[in-house]
Amino acid sequence: MTDAPLIQRIYDELVDHSDEELELELADDLANLDELFDQHTPDSPEKDARRRYFRELFRLQGELVKLQSWVVKSGQKIVIIFEGRDAAGKGGVIKRITQRLNPRVCRVAALPAPNDREQTQWYFQRYVPHLPAAGEIVLFDRSWYNRAGVERVMGFCNDEQYEEFFRSVPEFERMLVRSGIKVIKYWFSISDQEQNLRFLSRIHDPLKQWKLSPMDLESRRRWEAYTKAKEIMLERTHIEEARWWVVQADDKKKARLNCISHLLGQVPYEEVEAPSVSLPQRERQADYSRTPTPDALVVPEIY
Repeated sequence: MTDAPLIQRIYDELVDHSDEELELELADDLANLDELFDQHTPDSPEKDARRRYFRELFRLQGELVKLQSWVVKSGQKIVIIFEGRDAAGKGGVIKRITQRLNPRVCRVAALPAPNDREQTQWYFQRYVPHLPAAGEIVLFDRSWYNRAGVERVMGFCNDEQYEEFFRSVPEFERMLVRSGIKVIKYWFSISDQEQNLRFLSRIHDPLKQWKLSPMDLESRRRWEAYTKAKEIMLERTHIEEARWWVVQADDKKKARLNCISHLLGQVPYEEVEAPSVSLPQRERQADYSRTPTPDALVVPEIY
């Protein structure tokens, strides 16, 4: 890859990162969104695409808030699994889903590699404590499907453990569904070339180098082995009760919108009427006086 396309790629990643901050600042104030783009960026197809992206994202996030209210009121239990190659964009869509939701209702489970004790447990045991109670949504940023992917490709499990996983996982997920947990599974699919570009961008971007681990780099070398493992996984664990859905993820922003839109379509939520809220008057006591904060405790105002 020549320097010019790589520099453009890094620039695109930085724009995406700045858009993430913009998402938090603007909320759903679309009037401010139009004003921002009109004042600070020249007209271009890219400008129009970014504006459409923000509009759709804010609309979908508004629907996610409605979904959250319905989940709490109806006592639903939802598990959403996000799998895919390294740099496929799983974290990006998870961040956009949780961005405006209550972390006590919608939380993320991203488990590290199992420790020595966990390696001796029933394989699914360490995932069970993270499953939702009534009125909760849990997003698994990688899941028990590690065994069918990274563990298989990197040799962290033997053939017997690998086959036992495929015997057990359909039963495990059917058991979850019978218990009242809705299980939704997404595989984020990116091309060989796109992963290569994203890895190169991370290597040359100091703000994202932390995202690259030795395991990520090794996964790049073993692209074909991961492809084969993914194909086997989808074939052997695609069940009616908990089917797989594949998100085309070469375009990050389209992938986020498509995934969130599809997710909303998988749950028959209804808008919950919020109770009216009135702010009570503050009570005032005649003998109350506020103690001044000691100067030594105050953060210096240097900005």
